[in-house]
Amino acid sequence: MPQYAPMEPTVASSLAGAWPFAKYFGTSLVLVAVFVAAYGAVTPYRELALMRQGNTAAALSFAGAILGFVIPVSKAIAQSSSLTDMVIWAGVAFVAQILAYLVASVLIPHFRTTITDDRVASGILLAAIAIGVGCLNAASMTL
Repeated sequence: MPQYAPMEPTVASSLAGAWPFAKYFGTSLVLVAVFVAAYGAVTPYRELALMRQGNTAAALSFAGAILGFVIPVSKAIAQSSSLTDMVIWAGVAFVAQILAYLVASVLIPHFRTTITDDRVASGILLAAIAIGVGCLNAASMTL
């Protein structure tokens, strides 16, 4: 019996997923931008302005919030059945992160001043809370 060589993928077949990729990636970037704006509006300090001044605590807490949002969004992208499904699950991640910050700021009210004062320990704790909530959120998403 003759053996046939496996077919090499063509450029066209390799790029067949380009449009779905662009839709999901573009939508996720918009969602991250909206999250960043909303998170910045919820916190009593302006992270970007503080970071421009070299505030490490603000950078840490802000980075943690972004990662805490992106982790479950990436899980939603990987398992969603449609773009709408992904956006709905991203909305869940969005709400979870905002609530995580609000609960943390109520339970530990000094965050409002310690982030502004560049207390790195507070930035690390807020980042850990956000990333932890994001990981739990992503793990809780099931098919």
